[in-house]
This record gives sequence, structure tokens and C-alpha cells, in this order.
Amino acid sequence: MRLGLLISLLAMPLAAELKTDIEFAKPGGVSLTLDAYVPEGKGPFATVIIVHGGGWVNGTKTTYVPPLFEPLSKGGFAWFTINYRLAPMHRFPAQAEDVDAAIRWVKKHAKEYKVDPKRIALMGESAGGHLVAYAGARGKGDTKVAAVVPFYGVHDFNARTKSMGAIGDNVEKLLEITAPGPAADEKMRAASPITYVHKGMPPFLMIHGTADKAVPYDQSPLMCAKMKEAGVRCEVYTVEGAPHGIGPWEKDPAFQKYKEKMVEWLRQTLK
Repeated sequence: MRLGLLISLLAMPLAAELKTDIEFAKPGGVSLTLDAYVPEGKGPFATVIIVHGGGWVNGTKTTYVPPLFEPLSKGGFAWFTINYRLAPMHRFPAQAEDVDAAIRWVKKHAKEYKVDPKRIALMGESAGGHLVAYAGARGKGDTKVAAVVPFYGVHDFNARTKSMGAIGDNVEKLLEITAPGPAADEKMRAASPITYVHKGMPPFLMIHGTADKAVPYDQSPLMCAKMKEAGVRCEVYTVEGAPHGIGPWEKDPAFQKYKEKMVEWLRQTLK
């Protein structure tokens, strides 16, 4: 059993339940699975769908994101952590389509897993932060959610490219970019959550460290400002001095306060 899941099991109330490796979609014959945590009690519960990072090319439902499991469990939330198709074998928007498929599956199986379909939030870190922001901004009908919590996600690929002086190998793999230019700029614009900001989208809590060298910190305030202009509730929670990745954050107690903020914000937003 993987360490993240073992820690989650140890932190769970005795009557809670963790179900693993449940297939939620099979696009093009690729089996996509999730793990589901169901709290103790009758429910229905506010719920979080977790999307892992890994630069869109690496990672699984039990890598990078395990530090999120225990605070969500103790906070009384149901949660689902999902796999999605990875680049370069699968180009964007395959990854976003998989997040949408997970939202639909959770809503369809809401009664079975004690989920309140009107109180579903998306949460993702790094590449997953980008994917949940994209899905949250574009969601409608059966893919619309009530809240989004992106950790240090790319919200504007073009702005990130200018800030860092390069598109980046992983972005090139994700978007099938072969060279800089107008075509690349348009692909990055189309994949950027900031492109789809509109009135009526769900509230966001963006969590970002100021020492992030992979995704510049200003990506979160940039997106948040755009949302506020559109009349959408948004907040940036700044983790001073924190690098990229909640894994490294676990090594420094000074970076841990985000967990309390995350749980409290979700409680208030999904009440």
C-alpha cells in the first residue's frame, strides 16, 4: 500500500471508508481510476475532487497530493483523487476532459458515496492546479462545480512564458508546440484558464508560494484580479517563502497554515 493512502487510513475515523482503484472513465480504451474517501455519518457531504500535479507528464492519484488527504478527512469532507491521461501521449485538452468526466461520475454516483452534488469543489496542485482552474472556469451543466482551489497553477501560459523567458518543455509536450510564434501563442491562450473568466463562475481560493520557480507567484494574483473584474469571488492565500510543491512544504512547519485556511474556506464556501 502506498504511503499516502496508509497515512489517510490511519487518520480516518473507524466508520469512514476508503475505496481504491475505481474506474470512472475509459476514453479511447484508457482506464482512468480514482480513490474515494467517504466520511463517517449519514451525509450528504461537501466533496472535493483532487487532481494531482507532475507537469502534465508524470504523476498519479497518489503522488504529490497525499498531504491534502488528512486535512480534508478531518474536516469532514468526502474526497476523490483521480488519475488522468498524461502528455505527450495524450495532448491537451484530454486532461481537462478527464477532469470533466470525473465530475460527471461523482455527480452520477452521489447517493452511493454520500455526496451532495451541489457542494462539489475541485482542488489541484501544479499541473492539477491548471486543470482544475480550467475546468472550473469552463464548467457548465453537469460539469459545473461550487468552488475551486488551485495550488500554484498556470493560469496564463503566455504571461508565464514572458516571465520565464521560455515556453518550457512540458508545456510544449502538453500543447504540441514545436516552435515559438503566433500558432504557439494561440494554443497557449486557448489552454489558459484566464481566457475563460466570466461572471457566474465558481469562487476560487488560490494557494501559492512566493519562492516558486516553476510557476511564478504572480500567476495567481493575475487570475484573481481578472476574476474580481468580472464580479467573481476570489482570494489568494500567499505562503511566504514557499517553493513549488506541497511535498517540500511538509518539511517546514511555517508552510503548514495553508491546511487550516483551505479547510475553513471550503467550509464557508460549501456551507
